[in-house]
Amino acid sequence: MTNSHHISIQDGKKIYFSSDNHLGAPTKEASLPREKKFVAWLDEIKQDAAAIFLLGDLFDFWMEYKKVIPKGFTRTLGKLAEISDSGIPIYYFVGNHDLWMSGYFEEELQIPVFHKPQEFTFNQTSFFIGHGDGLGPDDKGYKRMKKVFTNPICQWLFKRVIHPDFGMRIGHYMSVKNKMISGDEDAKFLGEDQEWLVQYCKKKLTQKHRDYFVFGHRHLPLNIDLNDQSKYINLGDWINYYTYGVFDGNTFELNSYK
Repeated sequence: MTNSHHISIQDGKKIYFSSDNHLGAPTKEASLPREKKFVAWLDEIKQDAAAIFLLGDLFDFWMEYKKVIPKGFTRTLGKLAEISDSGIPIYYFVGNHDLWMSGYFEEELQIPVFHKPQEFTFNQTSFFIGHGDGLGPDDKGYKRMKKVFTNPICQWLFKRVIHPDFGMRIGHYMSVKNKMISGDEDAKFLGEDQEWLVQYCKKKLTQKHRDYFVFGHRHLPLNIDLNDQSKYINLGDWINYYTYGVFDGNTFELNSYK
């Protein structure tokens, strides 16, 4: 069952959304300029943010061991810690590249992490929020792969049999090279009738009304009317588009960070 959360937006405050940074891809050196740009954006929006939603795949690969986390991304983690410590809530939704979060964000950064879509109400406006992977029809190959990735026994074996240095190397290679994971072949608009997240949202609407469905994963900035009252938003990415969502309590906009 999907939980429901409520956030009040004070006058002059906004809710911000971003997704799919894939920090570390294709290499840490190549992604560093993108990371600095993202940190600059975080530094700007903290001035009027009521809350920040990160909808997954912040890292191209992230695996937490009991005493080890991936090396790097100090600028991003430090900025998130600063914003969280200041009292601005941050919410994280795991994507298909960072399924293996298991407590570090919650314990170190005080950032709640969600593994499934969640319902939020901002003032009186209802949102259904998630990363977007494995939802809707089709995508059956990835759904089977996800079951393996999220299986506790498989995770236990990976962490305890394979040394972290080698495990991270395998994970990074798979994230970049495996098209089923990376989604490189799907990063084009298929048309509303073929967009499986559009189909998923329309099916959810037959069960319950939501004003906005907000997802990442597709790497495409999309703003699609599902009916006269509901919209499907895809946030794009911080690789090609540098797009983000902002809701001021009345309207939702997709903007590009320059």
